[in-house]
Amino acid sequence: MKKIILMCLVALFSVGIANAQEPKKGDKKSVVVEFVTDIDCAGCAKKVTNTIPYEKGVKDVKVDVATKTVTVTYDPAKTNEQTLTKAFEKIKIKVVETKKAE
Repeated sequence: MKKIILMCLVALFSVGIANAQEPKKGDKKSVVVEFVTDIDCAGCAKKVTNTIPYEKGVKDVKVDVATKTVTVTYDPAKTNEQTLTKAFEKIKIKVVETKKAE
């Protein structure tokens, strides 16, 4: 009897692990875009890191002052590049060009 209960628990545990590893159907992939901006100091970088991550759908923001680039990872179901460009305009940072990062 103990063997049967133990085997049932192992089977139940295995099914639970298999279901946890399957990706959810509603999951969307993230999009990574690199914005070339007019930032030129640590203050500008701080302004970006304090504002852009709070835009809807933004998952990650990386600022590189030396190359004047801002890399944004976002959920395409919640936002897009045009909305992010407007967010930069709100904080008075010009976006010169955008390109999809690899």
